[in-house]
Amino acid sequence: MNAPHFSATRRSVLAALAAAGATLAAGPALAQEWPAGKVITYVVPYPAGGSTDVLGRNIAQRLGPLLATNVIVDNKPGATGTIGAAFVARAQPDGLTLLGTTIGPQAIAPHLMGKLPYDPIAGFEPVITIGTIPHILVTAVGQPFQSVADLVAAGKAQPGQLAYASGGNGTILQMQAELLQQQTGTRFIHVPYKGDTPALQDTLGGQVQFLFAPAAAALPHIQAGKLRALAVTSAQRLSALPQVPTMGESGFKDFVVEQWHAVFAPAKTPAAIVQRLNAEIAKTLKDPAVTELAGKLGITLAGGTPKQLGDLQRADSAKWAKVIRDGNIKAD
Repeated sequence: MNAPHFSATRRSVLAALAAAGATLAAGPALAQEWPAGKVITYVVPYPAGGSTDVLGRNIAQRLGPLLATNVIVDNKPGATGTIGAAFVARAQPDGLTLLGTTIGPQAIAPHLMGKLPYDPIAGFEPVITIGTIPHILVTAVGQPFQSVADLVAAGKAQPGQLAYASGGNGTILQMQAELLQQQTGTRFIHVPYKGDTPALQDTLGGQVQFLFAPAAAALPHIQAGKLRALAVTSAQRLSALPQVPTMGESGFKDFVVEQWHAVFAPAKTPAAIVQRLNAEIAKTLKDPAVTELAGKLGITLAGGTPKQLGDLQRADSAKWAKVIRDGNIKAD
């Protein structure tokens, strides 16, 4: 009996199908073998005790048993988070070194600090978005502003006279005030502090006129009647402040700003490992202890796919690159 005749086209199709099948078969096998009892290092590029560190430790504690190994947290602070980011970018792409970081080192600092020892996009594989932190535009109750429109009108009437606080040059707090200036043609005085807490204290004391503050830090003072909330920077109103409009509702349609926490792996980490990490970290985000902690930190847990994180990072990187360039903002 003659062997069946296959056209070149059909042979090509069958070969492609066979290759795809081999890839699919290798993916689960790789995911099952990894991490094979090896310790995973979860790098936090900030000092111990901050929200990124505290949340990262809770996730790591729950991720270890899901992967049948230990996940240790290694703090590598400095240079606004870029030292830790550079360390992970240089690590082996074997899924044993992860970066638990924020928007700063991955979308803002690269445009402020000139040439960095890593590429924030090409140097990493996005794994998962941990969560987002909305901010609130606040002013002390003794200030005359009742709305964002009032603040902008005062800024235009007194150019270069009103001041805003931030946690330091290049922080997301400064970026939001700069974005407000660029959208409204106003010019305020930037007063950078060494951290969000002293910036908030001087806003409360009236030394500066306003601040874009993290929601968790501002809420107690708003509820105590010491700060007035003019608007929130999230796309939707906050459940804790249903009476406070969004920046969009206040007339700034393109003003949606949320600081995000996320996990990245070194570039070229196998897709099967990235997917396994994504699935297991997503499980930790549903743990009641993690959800309770996130609530206390003012973080809205997110999750989602690696692609969604990559899209978010690229969009925010482009947004803040333009703001930094147009505002001629320089790092310390």
